[in-house]
Amino acid sequence: MAGDVATAAHVIDGKAFAAGLRARIAEAVPAFRAATGRVPGLAVVLVGDDPASAVYVGSKGKATLAAGMASFEHRLPASATQDAVEALLATLNADDAVDGILLQLPLPAHLGEQRAVATIDPDKDVDGLTPVSAGRLALGIPGMVPCTPYGCLLLLEDRLGDLSGKEAIVVGRSILVGKPMAQLLLGANCTVTMAHSRTRDLPERVRRADIVVAAVGRAEMVKGDWIKPGAVVIDVGINRLPPAAGEAKGRLVGDVDYAEVSVVADAITPVPGGVGPMTIACLLRNTLVAAHRRAGLADPEGL
Repeated sequence: MAGDVATAAHVIDGKAFAAGLRARIAEAVPAFRAATGRVPGLAVVLVGDDPASAVYVGSKGKATLAAGMASFEHRLPASATQDAVEALLATLNADDAVDGILLQLPLPAHLGEQRAVATIDPDKDVDGLTPVSAGRLALGIPGMVPCTPYGCLLLLEDRLGDLSGKEAIVVGRSILVGKPMAQLLLGANCTVTMAHSRTRDLPERVRRADIVVAAVGRAEMVKGDWIKPGAVVIDVGINRLPPAAGEAKGRLVGDVDYAEVSVVADAITPVPGGVGPMTIACLLRNTLVAAHRRAGLADPEGL
């Protein structure tokens, strides 16, 4: 039986889905330009010179331009003060050419991240991290939704269709993924369990779920015998293992033991190539949605 399930297992191609979403976004931009006389604008703020953050900011800028939107990149030195960061964010809040603002995290240690994020206009908060955005999500009020959880939801709906009545578990409780993911699944009428590394009888709780979202930050923590046969598994984690003999660097793996889980689950996201590509695509989607709402237009369809 296990072999039959393994043969039928489906790899959820987040890279392909994200490419399709980005194409639909690009197709929607000309209509917005025709209605408003401008294109949507995304501003990204990078404080410091963290190499990984710099690469990520660069890729966001390229994706924004490729979608036909305006990209505004602002870099501050690692020594920037809290006041300087917040003053820049306030300027972007007041800039009519900017529809979305993303503050690249993490910030240098001397800066207060939550205080800085709270400075962003919630209507331009395309990362969905301000307290107002979190409150809107919890209350079911339209607002900006964090990109990675929203990308996970799109992948689940693409695979399963209507999620109503499904039993889901989210392993991980971060404000970036775990908590908003649980809210999105509740909004889709799932029955949701929020779990984490200290949850008692965690394998047994996971085993009950039709949908498993792993976002706990522990390499290959979720094992094959944790999964109910036929479940759909979304692996948000990305961890680098220590290099094996003869390797220059270790493999990238998720929070799920892919080799074990893929022979039990109905469908699973790989790492890399699963959830990761969805984040930037959903950032562009949020920017386009924010632009429409700021212009008093209906949300674009099909996104």
